[in-house]
Amino acid sequence: MTTEERSDPIRAADPADSTVPAVSAVSAVSAVPAVPAAPAGRRRDLAAAAAGALLVAVAIGVGWVIQEGDGSLQVHWPPLLASWDPHIGPGTPAALAVAAAVIAFGPRAAARMPWRGLLLTCWAGSVAWILSLALIEGWYRGIERRLTTKHEYLRVIDRFDDIGAALRGFTDHIVIGPPGNWPAHVAGHPPGATLTFVGLDRAGLGGGAWAGMWCIVLGGSAAAAVMVALRALTGEELARRAAPFLVLAPFAVWTGTSADGYFAAVAAWSVALLAVATTRTAGHPAAAALGSGLLFGLTCYLSYGLTLVAALLAAVLLLGRTARPLGLLVLGALVAPVAFTLAGFNWWEAYHLLVERYYQGAGGTRPYGYWVWANLACATLAAGFATVAGLRRAVVSVPAAVRGLRPGTLTHAQRLACVTLAALLALAVADLSGMSKAETERIWQPFVVWLIPAAALLPAAGRRGWLAAQAAVALLINHLLWTGW
Repeated sequence: MTTEERSDPIRAADPADSTVPAVSAVSAVSAVPAVPAAPAGRRRDLAAAAAGALLVAVAIGVGWVIQEGDGSLQVHWPPLLASWDPHIGPGTPAALAVAAAVIAFGPRAAARMPWRGLLLTCWAGSVAWILSLALIEGWYRGIERRLTTKHEYLRVIDRFDDIGAALRGFTDHIVIGPPGNWPAHVAGHPPGATLTFVGLDRAGLGGGAWAGMWCIVLGGSAAAAVMVALRALTGEELARRAAPFLVLAPFAVWTGTSADGYFAAVAAWSVALLAVATTRTAGHPAAAALGSGLLFGLTCYLSYGLTLVAALLAAVLLLGRTARPLGLLVLGALVAPVAFTLAGFNWWEAYHLLVERYYQGAGGTRPYGYWVWANLACATLAAGFATVAGLRRAVVSVPAAVRGLRPGTLTHAQRLACVTLAALLALAVADLSGMSKAETERIWQPFVVWLIPAAALLPAAGRRGWLAAQAAVALLINHLLWTGW
């Protein structure tokens, strides 16, 4: 045991090598029960993964029929926004090496490394995985060009020379029709997203390469943020079990090609800060609660749909069984809305104009009846089949978790089930709204990242096999398809 582990009240054990349970940071929570490894449990896990694969197969088959029939899906390789393009690239050896290293050494390293070292390693590993996948397309095509295409934020940097004027007139250019309407992604997000890249440009870090690396490096930090939250809410052992799965998340294919990974990281750190504030595992819980609110407010001005992160924040407060951080959370969350409103940007007006713009474009032709379930196939590919199998275990434990909420007798696994249930609830609302028809493999990253830890509930005996399955999904998608943005 390392010096840090001896001094830390939370002691991790490798579930593959020992039966010693971890002690939770939340004293009222009981220890993590041993994950059952009975043949029946494994068969049900495989059946859940097979059901996820069947959902994907049906979405592909039905999607091809619809797309070939009338083209209304507006995607070339349904259900993903992608085109068939088998290829290898300079990132191929690196991606294979990262996957092999995490599969071979990830579970044991995650169980034994000092906690702070594990967080940094998880972040670095996630960045390496995202970057190597992006480089399969080459530096220019995979990174530098991505945020400079006609739909992207960097196309309008010169229109923000006067930031105040740009914000006051932002809503005038959302709907297609008036001269100078914004590109798709600029119009589809509050101005906080575009201002991020304006700020990089003003700092001397202009261009697609810097913007791409900003999204990749910050996007990789989402894995560390989720681990921080899990340690506070569900105990350190489950956080350590989840670490390799967070590193090899299949949605990394899209983290390296869009700004959504950056959005996911901001949202994830908001949840993580609230988790440590609620459980009082932070040195300064008041500062953590205020920081959580600041980041949540910013999140709402990066993407309209990320207001649904409130479901995860609510789950954190519910699991913490306290409203103590709520005042500072709300105070922090008001900063961005007040600042943007005083600068002349009206969030509600912009959102209603966005809805109009959405239906002017592909959203107006994509059939709701297909996408309302095919979106889930996209999410399955983004989360991976190990996550689907883990979610089966989480969902099974939900009734007991609900019964244990009031007396506060939840096990660690049940607390993890509550977190994943909150993420699933947010996805359900986004899906049923009709404002997420297609491209959810990219757009839903801020929620899917909270589903990945469900794989920590899988038995240790098969963990490396499940990690291999996760890596295979990302590698096959990235080498067989051109995923656009």
